[in-house]
Amino acid sequence: MASCFLYRRRAFITLLGGAAAWPLAARAQQERMPVIGFLNSASPDAFAPYVGGFLQGLRDGGYINEQNVKVEYRWAYGQYDRLPQLAAELVGQQVAVIVASGGEPSVMAAKAATSRTPIVFGIGGDPVKLGLVASLNRPGGNITGVSLLTSSLEAKRGGLLGELVPKAAVIGALINPNYAQAQAQETEVQEAARTIGRQIVLVHASSEADFDPAFATFKQQKADALVIAADPFFNSRRHLLVELAARCD
Repeated sequence: MASCFLYRRRAFITLLGGAAAWPLAARAQQERMPVIGFLNSASPDAFAPYVGGFLQGLRDGGYINEQNVKVEYRWAYGQYDRLPQLAAELVGQQVAVIVASGGEPSVMAAKAATSRTPIVFGIGGDPVKLGLVASLNRPGGNITGVSLLTSSLEAKRGGLLGELVPKAAVIGALINPNYAQAQAQETEVQEAARTIGRQIVLVHASSEADFDPAFATFKQQKADALVIAADPFFNSRRHLLVELAARCD
């Protein structure tokens, strides 16, 4: 009888020990789960549709967030100077890859933070000119991605605006000086204005607080049309910018 009790006691302890190990095993499995760092210069609200597409792409490839992969998000909310710290946080967590979205500022911060962790970008400028990759067909290093070349179309936008509003003698241009392509954008807008023979009023804005003064300047200078440079920060505030432009009529 004593031996039977001893056996049952040992079996109970074994079972209890196994039950106690279940959470540890689950946690260990979660810790082994690959982590994707998602670095973005804007906000979750502004990029919600794109995040949805990103997660769907992962699912199509067999990766489901919180099941067999984990996505660690970092958002700069338009404050580009926060990106280096956010990128360093992801590198410190030893993520498997960094998805740098929201334009050039994100991927430039990620590039400065690591030369080993793979980085996948989505930008509007030329990655070769930016020094991100060696060439388009052979990127080399730890960085690759997609460029829509939207930041290289400011001259085209200016020319198209001149055709759409032929009576616009003065064209306003809103540019974020903190954006990586700002200088190139300024040059292209000014060249476009000279080509179509229009006066250009170039104004800088890097925060929402700059918007009201900027549009006040456009109104004071009697701008008849407006070019807003390609920039993730402006894109995330597009509804506000449209509203402010409408008030200038």
